[in-house]
Amino acid sequence: MIIEFTLGTLVNLCLLITRKAVEEKKVYMLLKSVIFHYHGLDDEEKKDLDKTANDLAAHEEYKWALDFVAQDYITAFDRARNYLNDIIGDYQKEKRVELINMVWQANNVKKTGMSKKSWLNWY
Repeated sequence: MIIEFTLGTLVNLCLLITRKAVEEKKVYMLLKSVIFHYHGLDDEEKKDLDKTANDLAAHEEYKWALDFVAQDYITAFDRARNYLNDIIGDYQKEKRVELINMVWQANNVKKTGMSKKSWLNWY
């Protein structure tokens, strides 16, 4: 079976894939940013955010997430929840589980001031 694509179809497919990748990076960076800004961002959390942005090649999405939080720190959590509810609901179960795991790990860093590696070494 041979599948033929027009140039327009390929361009649209590439745009869709790129848009999805950017969206997922925004979700990841926003979740971490909101968690870490809750009760103030400390140095270790800032380093974790910087590392995540580097690992995901998500520097623009990181800036977007920081700007999102900075618009109004008081309402950032509620605004993020509203924004994310529209997006994450369509994610596959595996992707939602991955995000839940990331949130759990970020909350542990926030609560304990310990990185995942430090937490595992402590335990």
